[in-house]
Amino acid sequence: MRIERLPLNALRAFAEAVRENSFKAAASRLGVTPGAVSRQVKQLEGHLGVALFERHANGVRATEAGRGLAEDVQAGLLRIASGVQNVTERSEDAFRLLLSAPPSFLQLWLLPRLPGFEAQERQIEISLDAEARLTPPLWMPNRARLSLRYGQGPWPGVTSQRLFEDTLFPVCSPTLLTQEHIHEPADLLAQTLLTVDWCSQAGHPIPSWQDWLKNAGVAINKIPHQRQYSLYSLALDQAMAGQGVVLASYPLVADRLASGVLVRPFAEQYPLASPFAYELILPSEGVTPPAVARFIEWLEQEAARFRGAAR
Repeated sequence: MRIERLPLNALRAFAEAVRENSFKAAASRLGVTPGAVSRQVKQLEGHLGVALFERHANGVRATEAGRGLAEDVQAGLLRIASGVQNVTERSEDAFRLLLSAPPSFLQLWLLPRLPGFEAQERQIEISLDAEARLTPPLWMPNRARLSLRYGQGPWPGVTSQRLFEDTLFPVCSPTLLTQEHIHEPADLLAQTLLTVDWCSQAGHPIPSWQDWLKNAGVAINKIPHQRQYSLYSLALDQAMAGQGVVLASYPLVADRLASGVLVRPFAEQYPLASPFAYELILPSEGVTPPAVARFIEWLEQEAARFRGAAR
């Protein structure tokens, strides 16, 4: 489709509605009315000939086609915003910070919070590298590279600062919970269990469904049906679509639990403490540049706020 024919305002309203899972919340972010967002989305659906949302009495939920389009639209809008900001606000001598992090943590925890830092730090240019393997951190006069990792130390040749511990538990869609007989852990043996092919650090095994079921006191005579994904976000999308139950890492699902698109079938019961933690990886030598020190301070504050909300 030619660029001049793209309904850009409708695409922006649509992307916000998918991100917020609500026309009302999207309208608040855009400074318009919920009716305006609804009309923009309907215009886009008519333009494309595809249903992008399922509309219910209690709200809306993006369809599979809608979620797929939203990822591309959001990526495009972020790139446009980054280009405009580089031209209009950042000087040529802006400090450049490269953040390397696992794709799931980058997408589901860091990205929703990062605009808060960028709004107050106009002279730091941040690039993101979605990488499961540890990227060595470094300091340079006008550049730096940091890593955020999920794993179990010690990390060789570097220093680390723990952001928060991790707890694992099952989550599913509210619809699945009302339709299926899920009242105790053993009931999950009759469900599709969604799993992720994690890249573990230094060969440490990632806690699995078998670990959670054993911890919950469930005897496994037969391995339940499992469906495996390469990315955590894909497994979460399927869980939100009611296609199964996923063993969740709390920091990666906290926002979705808060919005109600995912629920814990056993509430606060049967948590599995993970031996892994989320940590910031820093060079073991050298002086921290002031710009990086400000980012680290902000990140620590965000982590502390997150830990406080989890209690």
